Amino acid sequence: MEGLKVLRSTQIIILGICFVIATIVSTIIFSKGLLQIKKFSGEVISVTGSAEKKIESDYIVWHSGFSRRESQLKAAYGKIQDDLKKVKDYLLLKGIKENEIVVSQIATAVIYKKNEKGNDTNEIEGYLLSQGIEVKSNDVKRIDEVSRQSTELINQDIQFISGAPEYFYTKLADLKIEMLSKATEDAKQRAISMANSTGNKIGAIRSAKMGVFQITPITSTDVSWYGENDTSSFEKKVMAVVTASFAIE
Repeated sequence: MEGLKVLRSTQIIILGICFVIATIVSTIIFSKGLLQIKKFSGEVISVTGSAEKKIESDYIVWHSGFSRRESQLKAAYGKIQDDLKKVKDYLLLKGIKENEIVVSQIATAVIYKKNEKGNDTNEIEGYLLSQGIEVKSNDVKRIDEVSRQSTELINQDIQFISGAPEYFYTKLADLKIEMLSKATEDAKQRAISMANSTGNKIGAIRSAKMGVFQITPITSTDVSWYGENDTSSFEKKVMAVVTASFAIE
């Protein structure tokens, strides 16, 4: 009986020791895991990377127009029809294709006589008819050259007005992916440089956020937080910015 009590006491002691050891081991494992989690969430380096590239526009839109003012509507309409033929013939002669030309409908405005106070009366003085022409093409340089020469039409007694062409880049989606990739790589190199200066190394990327993405004239130094998409220049500069965070090992 006495031996049985001793055996039970021994078993209880051994069980207690095992419990204590298990508790200590669990605490160590938990603490190590907690330390790793803490390290993962706290020791990071955040940097901003950027990338720039010069591009040339591959699509152009050119707006122009002409008008006629006559006392009689029929006469104004006849003359603007003649002007349209002359303008189209001129553009075709310059090498612009028929399917690149879009002719808008004629806009008609009634001109009323003024009284001695400068106000309109109910008496019609004449009519002003105007018509626009839009040229869209991938042949950017050719259309650009024609737009500069088009005032020659004034010599044909046409009241021609040429607008400034708009220049576009049609492969923007692919370019954006390329630029963001380069900006992220730049951010990584900056992080490596900063970490090396303190004797550390960077690990996996934790987060990345796209910043400014803009297209500006090639000589522009403007930076806008909402981005820009310049259409006024043939040669452009594309800039992409990325903010990224990396683990520190």
